[in-house]
Amino acid sequence: MRKPGVERDRKDFADFYERSRDDCLRAVLAATGDRGLAEDLVAEAFARAWASWQKVSRHPAPVAWVVRTALNVRVSWWRRRRREVALDDHDQPQPGGEPSPGVEDAVLAAVRQLPRRQREAFVLRVCCDLDTEAVAEVLGISPRTVAVHLSRATASLRAQFAPAVS
Repeated sequence: MRKPGVERDRKDFADFYERSRDDCLRAVLAATGDRGLAEDLVAEAFARAWASWQKVSRHPAPVAWVVRTALNVRVSWWRRRRREVALDDHDQPQPGGEPSPGVEDAVLAAVRQLPRRQREAFVLRVCCDLDTEAVAEVLGISPRTVAVHLSRATASLRAQFAPAVS
């Protein structure tokens, strides 16, 4: 016989997954540039979220928790694999990769070219709609450092897309 609390947790998690999966995938795709890898990372992060659902459900930003977990999984996988195989061009977008729905290819390409911390701060702030304090907490850095990364990322993207003003 199933316990009512378990059924409620199962339903809450299923609702969270349905609401959040696409946003998490877009954020991780923007950070990694590889759709297949992003899907694997998001799947692993959601599996970990379910395993820790009591903690994650009370987190102030559960979507950010999933995105950060996915990015941490990527780092862990990379660390394990670098001992086995050289990963030349691993961070480059894969040929034939599909863009996220509603996001232009040029913008995704520009975001992928940002340095890692700028890219992570930008994705969490813009794609996950977190405030600076929440981004700082997720990344484990100070809000001032987040502001600097966001400022540099925005300046870089603006330089690529805004027309030059004389």
